[in-house]
Amino acid sequence: MAGASGGGLVAYADARSDLDLASSHGPTKKKVVILGTGWAGTSFLRNLDSSLYDVQVISPRNYFAFTPLLPSVTCGTVEARSIVEPIRNIMRKKKGEIKFWEAECFKIDPANKRVHCRYTTAPNSGWTDEFLVNYDYLVIAIGARANTFNIPGVEENCHFLKEVEDAQKIRRSVMDCFERASLPNLDEDERKKNLHFVIVGGGPTGVEFAAELHDFVSEDLSKLYPSVYGLVKIEVIEAGEHILTMFDKRISRFAEEKFQRDGIDLKTGFRVVKVSEKDITMTSKSTGEFSEPYGMAVWSTGIGTRPVIVDFMKQIGQGNRRVLATDEWLRVCGCDGIYAVGDCASISQRKVVEDIAEIFRIADKDNSGTLTVKEIQDVLEDFCMRYPQLELYLKSKRMSSILELLKDSKGDAMKEAIEVDIEEFRKALTDVDSQVKTLPATAQVAAQQGSYLARCFNKMKDTEEHPEGPLRFRGSGRHQFRPFRYKHFGQFAPLGGEQAAAQLPGDWISIGHSSQWLWYSVYASKQVSWRTRLLVISDWTKRFVFGRDSSCM
Repeated sequence: MAGASGGGLVAYADARSDLDLASSHGPTKKKVVILGTGWAGTSFLRNLDSSLYDVQVISPRNYFAFTPLLPSVTCGTVEARSIVEPIRNIMRKKKGEIKFWEAECFKIDPANKRVHCRYTTAPNSGWTDEFLVNYDYLVIAIGARANTFNIPGVEENCHFLKEVEDAQKIRRSVMDCFERASLPNLDEDERKKNLHFVIVGGGPTGVEFAAELHDFVSEDLSKLYPSVYGLVKIEVIEAGEHILTMFDKRISRFAEEKFQRDGIDLKTGFRVVKVSEKDITMTSKSTGEFSEPYGMAVWSTGIGTRPVIVDFMKQIGQGNRRVLATDEWLRVCGCDGIYAVGDCASISQRKVVEDIAEIFRIADKDNSGTLTVKEIQDVLEDFCMRYPQLELYLKSKRMSSILELLKDSKGDAMKEAIEVDIEEFRKALTDVDSQVKTLPATAQVAAQQGSYLARCFNKMKDTEEHPEGPLRFRGSGRHQFRPFRYKHFGQFAPLGGEQAAAQLPGDWISIGHSSQWLWYSVYASKQVSWRTRLLVISDWTKRFVFGRDSSCM
């Protein structure tokens, strides 16, 4: 590692001494650099056998944050420090020496296998310390930023809800709105404006924040600000026709009905076009464009790509994409030794139709020009492992195996009589790729990707000699690892009033108070340490007994 200033040179000396020490005791370990301490990066770090590698972690924040509880932080249901775990606490429990630098990566140099990093002492301080870090393997897990869609005024006037700092700012802003509305020299219109809370985006984060805010106002602030409580207006603006569209329609409908009962104004089919310091401008087909004053606005409409990723994608020929493209093993397409996990990347699943001829050639062992049942069964496991869309397609057609699909396509009366040529094989599999799915940008996906990649690194040496992956339909031998497979464990949508909606595997839907208690138990169990687990449970208990903290700190 080479430095561009005093601090960087110190790091360079440390790195050289470590290298000399390693060379005197045996072969040098491969250097793994992890960018980010979010869900994907932390999951990778926790599951990696750090005794096998020289591990270095780089992130602008020195902690992991349990982001699903950020809406709870905005209203004092949970304290910010209860959902963060210092990354050095996690490192301390690992084997081997792991280095951490609190810095931001601002450029990735794949040609020279190094990353450019910057440490800034304070915002707008003008003093930065830049340094370089070399790598053998790079794991990019820097997440994403809020997507403003380049709408004027959003960046300057709206709050986001991506980081712990965002939640703390929102909490202060909510209390400031109530304190301003209580001043003696304001008329009723000014008070209403200050107490008009706008949430843009009807996804899980926006809906959960609206529910938390409603509970905070009705259960706690109504007692502290009785003179202005009746002027509060909470409004959710969604461009689509419904909120929570990623959930089952029953959950979406229940959420909309509950918000209506609670007095939360739900504007669906409205698109925000401009946000000023005092007004938010929106448009819809029925009303056209209009503006309304607001006191606080929270923007929660999806995620965008960070500048360092945009620059990196241009370098590697992916400039026309929204996020980094990886293969099914989470390797960045077109790069050597670089992996990307979490919200900053998406898997580019290979299509069956692209490899039909190669699949047929591998399966046709006797070169007869046709495939028999036995020949198909011999490659079936590898086929399903390499192309998960086949299994999804069969499930959608209520078929138990590819043999039924071929039978259905060919029209044979008996499965055992199936014998297909390449054109019949191609015809049967034409629509399989319709089941290729893009994974959602959620904590659950990111955590599973980090854990999977760590397992691959842990057995990298063993699988070089004994590969465990599917057959290579293009080329010879087997892939070194099994490709990544996401397993969905369900999703929650807290809706306020001690009610939540749960959508679990098997189309199991639960809505109501019992789902809220299930949410409590799941989120407590998913904390990364007993320290945060106990703190979160303690915060929930204090809220039940004493109410939420309304201090403006």
